[in-house]
Amino acid sequence: MLYFPYQIVSAKINTLEVLYWLSGLTCTDENFITKSGAQRAASSEGVALIVPDTSPSLSIINEQVLYWLSGLTCTDENFITKSGAQRAASSEGVALIVPDTSPRGLNVEGEADSWDFGVGAGFYLNATQEKWKNWRMYDYIVKELPKLLSENFPQLNTSQASISGHSMGGHGALTIYLKNLDKYKSVSAFSPIVNPINCAWGQKAFTNYLGGNKADWEEYDATSLISKYHDVSATILIDQGEDDKFLHDQLLPHKFEEACRNVNVPLLLRLQPGYDHSYYFIATFIDDHIRHHAQALSLP
Repeated sequence: MLYFPYQIVSAKINTLEVLYWLSGLTCTDENFITKSGAQRAASSEGVALIVPDTSPSLSIINEQVLYWLSGLTCTDENFITKSGAQRAASSEGVALIVPDTSPRGLNVEGEADSWDFGVGAGFYLNATQEKWKNWRMYDYIVKELPKLLSENFPQLNTSQASISGHSMGGHGALTIYLKNLDKYKSVSAFSPIVNPINCAWGQKAFTNYLGGNKADWEEYDATSLISKYHDVSATILIDQGEDDKFLHDQLLPHKFEEACRNVNVPLLLRLQPGYDHSYYFIATFIDDHIRHHAQALSLP
């Protein structure tokens, strides 16, 4: 896959905007699809689809799929424009699916009052509180998006995919993977929020989205879930910058490390000296993560 210049083609699939990032190609009507449909529970998300240059028109059957979940304040475009993941994805023949981080355009009171809650901060859960009933990013990622993709792009093997993410997205990747081991071959994360029930970001989000029942919170906490969903065969890969200002108060990777050790779940936690929470950190090590998933996806 070439990187610059590239064309961006926008398409609509059942109200979801899809951006094709097809480098060096002339995009014709065959390259994208437009369909109308009922508005979904989690409305107005965008999703970016990066196709390796080995299959620019998605002509290869069973294209390997890697979902990337982004962090707080991000859209579907941050990872695509900042991570440099295209090179390794092209080399390994992996299609990247990058959804948005929350519903948008619903105009719920208070949805944009703070950067760590509401718009851009869906936390990849299904909200149970009436005010936030459209914040059902868990179902969107696990059920709705794969269905829409498989219906419109049958060449994508969405039934056996892998998943990764950063910060809030790392939290989402880990919890979704652990609760759906039959759907995902592997998981990795950069600087994930692994124990949100014990950090301010998670407590704020869970209180508003889920209410006060702590048992409901644990269903979206990777450190809590690992004791229930520990039939993990592929090594979990986590990269964490040692100079990350959120390391000790919000991310708490050693909590997850201890929980994995207690149930013998294979975890590779790499503490990277000199790195913070930024996309420069992700860009430095993203190739390792792409290869990690490509290897898992190649196994029967």
